[in-house]
Parts: sequence; C-alpha cells; structure tokens
Amino acid sequence: MQDQGIRPLVLVVMGVSGCGKTTLAEGLHNVLGWPYQEGDLLHPRANVEKMAAGIPLTDADRLPWLEQCHKWLLERVASGQGGILTCSALKRSYRDLLRADGAADIVFIYLEIPEDTLYDRLKRRRGHYMPPSLLPSQLATLEPPTADEHPIVVHLEETPAALIAETLGILAQKFPERKGG
Repeated sequence: MQDQGIRPLVLVVMGVSGCGKTTLAEGLHNVLGWPYQEGDLLHPRANVEKMAAGIPLTDADRLPWLEQCHKWLLERVASGQGGILTCSALKRSYRDLLRADGAADIVFIYLEIPEDTLYDRLKRRRGHYMPPSLLPSQLATLEPPTADEHPIVVHLEETPAALIAETLGILAQKFPERKGG
C-alpha cells in the first residue's frame, strides 16, 4: 500500500451485473488499503436463490439488502478511515437510502459499460449466481446517477489496471488528502 494522496472516503462502486464492480473495488482496496465489502455477500439467502433461479428481484426484495449495505456504509463513515462497497445501486431511491442518516458524503463510482460487452462478460462468467438472463431486468431498472448526485463516472478500459489507475487519478484530483489540521 502506498500513499495515493487521496483523503479517506467511503465509496460505492455501482452498476449492473458484469460491469466490473468487484474488479475495480478489489483493485482500489489493494492500492488504498481501505476496508472492502462485496455487496453481493450481504444479500439475504432468499434473494440469492431467487436470482439463481432467474427471477428478478423486486424493490421489496432489495430493501433488506440495501439496509445491510447502508449499515456497513454508516460504520465506515463513523470510522473516518474510508471504505469500499460494491452495490448495484440501480435506482436513485436506492442511492438515497444508502446515503441517508449521516452517509451523505459517500461517493458513488458508476461503471458505464456498453450493453454488448455486459452480455459477453456475463456469458463467460462462472461461479456467480446471477445469470445473463437477468441483465435486461437490471438494465430496465437502472437509473444512472445524475449530475446532482456528483458521481464519478468511469468507462470500460482495455485492462483492469487501466480502469483502476483512471479511477485513482480522478479520486486524487477530486478528493486530495488534507494536509495539516
């Protein structure tokens, strides 16, 4: 881990399934050393079973999961030491829930990836419960973050290393480490 000149932040790496949330979040974690939580691991078992069966989640299904994600984010905000969460955060209302109750300063990093690339990635992915057949429901649900949410929008890069480097550069520019007291 090295000093990247970025003050501790609480980040939510967001986007539809297959966009690269885990790859980016793990890369940021490896460079920055901030605690990392894979949001998929916070889903209730019933959600995982439903998705594995190819059944899209409803807002009611997602609520307990989003509440668990929010709880983790609040713990990281309270620590003041930063943190990274992967969470699809598909709708504005989901992001509003995640940033409620003292988590207003979390930063959303939105991975914007062409639809055909998403389908290719999901077809090749192994060992994940989310089948490619659910991508249309995620895309239909997606409300990309708007300018008033101050997201960091990153696009597909040729390599994961390039994506991580681009994101670190943006974070260092927007959120430089505070010097002094």
